[in-house]
Amino acid sequence: MQHPSLEATIKLIADAQLAQALRIRFVMNLRQLNLRIGLVLAGALFLLPASAAAQVIRAGGSINGSVILPSGAPFNDHARVILQNDRGVRSNVYTDNRGRFQFNSLTPSIYEVVIEPDGDRFEIARAKVEVFPGSPSMININLKEKKGSELSNGVKVISTGELDTAVPAQAKKEFERASEASKVGKNEDAVAHLRKAIALYPQYVMAHNDLGAQLLALGKLDNAAEEFRRAIQLDDKAFNPRLNLGIVLVEQHQFSEAAAMLKTALALEPNSPAARLYNGLALAGSNTLDEAEREFKTAHELGGPAYAVALFHLGELYMNEGRRDLARKTLQSYLQEAPNEPNAAQARKLLEVLR
Repeated sequence: MQHPSLEATIKLIADAQLAQALRIRFVMNLRQLNLRIGLVLAGALFLLPASAAAQVIRAGGSINGSVILPSGAPFNDHARVILQNDRGVRSNVYTDNRGRFQFNSLTPSIYEVVIEPDGDRFEIARAKVEVFPGSPSMININLKEKKGSELSNGVKVISTGELDTAVPAQAKKEFERASEASKVGKNEDAVAHLRKAIALYPQYVMAHNDLGAQLLALGKLDNAAEEFRRAIQLDDKAFNPRLNLGIVLVEQHQFSEAAAMLKTALALEPNSPAARLYNGLALAGSNTLDEAEREFKTAHELGGPAYAVALFHLGELYMNEGRRDLARKTLQSYLQEAPNEPNAAQARKLLEVLR
């Protein structure tokens, strides 16, 4: 029997130690990842209230948009722009004389932007956009001319009043106060206002979701999960509470249950890079590596550089599997897209080992 050389033996030991270190560090990185991606809040603060997953992201995102005429020229009139998500309206603004609009200090979430041009010439336009923490989301929305008094797609735009008719005015005020408190990091105050909102209207889905996010920010994972589950009971078609609950379950290392919850979230929003990313983490944690690989790739394809962290975890996965060339290429790609992100230093260390 031929024994391996001393050099080969040292390399095997180093690789084994590295693989074990990666397995241990996988859980540790979940909290750091949560700081990058976060939770989804309902209105003013949907998923990602102030930090994300274990903590709520304090850096809000923004939407910078332009309204474009059918000719390709900028819309040179004033149109009302409605920002809404899940089951509520976030804000209203008007375009400037170049068709531009902006929403700032947004909690990361999937939003819908609705353009209501004045007059009868153009159809109402809608588009979905995902807001990421600490970075602007850019969107161009093209108008279509009306062919009659009805919209060609038959879609009726829901107004602010129609969306919230069942919520008492005082409950809405408490919800808004909670949103303002969260913006300045006053999580305990936000929790108090949200509890008041729910006491006034127990069916307040967005308030349950946001309360869960605030409790998560305070490290109260079990209580946060209860609120997300309650929101899902009230509205089983709501995407954000399912995504948030999946994040909590990942944080609690309940990977199989997390994967099941995120699967249902993805059935509602299959193009959510956040849901794909966390599903990848859940699948990796439950050792379903082929599917985890696919989810990490999809998260990056959908989210682009804002989800470069998916490449980092994909590189870790390849290292655990002993696929050194793929690990090296993937980690190099991660550093090209995110050279200053929190995981960049670790990625460089891993590349040193892979040389």
